[in-house]
Amino acid sequence: MGKLLAKLTKLVSVVCSFLLCATALAETKILIETSLGNIGLVLYSDKAPLTVEKFLEHVDAGRYEDLIFHRVIEGFMIQSGGYKKDLSESESGVTVQSEADNGLRNLLGTIAMARSDEIDSASQQFFINTEDNIRLDHSEKSCTREDEAVHLKALERGLNKPRNCANFGYTVFGHVISGMNVVWAIESSPTEDRENFYDLPIETITIKSIRRNSPEKSEMLKR
Repeated sequence: MGKLLAKLTKLVSVVCSFLLCATALAETKILIETSLGNIGLVLYSDKAPLTVEKFLEHVDAGRYEDLIFHRVIEGFMIQSGGYKKDLSESESGVTVQSEADNGLRNLLGTIAMARSDEIDSASQQFFINTEDNIRLDHSEKSCTREDEAVHLKALERGLNKPRNCANFGYTVFGHVISGMNVVWAIESSPTEDRENFYDLPIETITIKSIRRNSPEKSEMLKR
């Protein structure tokens, strides 16, 4: 009970901090319909214009329909947007420039873009933070794109020198405003390692649809 109360208190703090600046941000509300229930989010095109534009392009084209939550780690995050029920990969399309340096942080209830090691490799996959994951944030110590170019050139020459800078970070582009109970239900699903997948829910959890909407906030704190 104490752990749940702490998470709820933290979530309220995060949501309130976003809502305080809502008048200064252009917002778009979306609804993620999953096989375990609905999740409502607000996206911020002022803070992450390229990311939101790319995400909504996928949404409007219906590219998230029937994809699964393929990576779920309790106390960390839930991830989707890349794989179908048969575990075949979804076409991800063109990548988007990272906006991890937009000042938004990977806090409980925020949504961010997943990517590979390369800074600008995010395309369609996203994750929802189920804890404050500040290690995923951009910082003054983060590698620059110039650092990345030097590192890749060294790899081409067969050199793999350790980097002396931190991860560029993961782009936060919105936060949950309803259905956090669904996020927690997905987070607590039993998982297994299968084929090349780790932390894969044993019971398939599917995205039925993602669409633009105006979800109610009343369900936010239920679990």
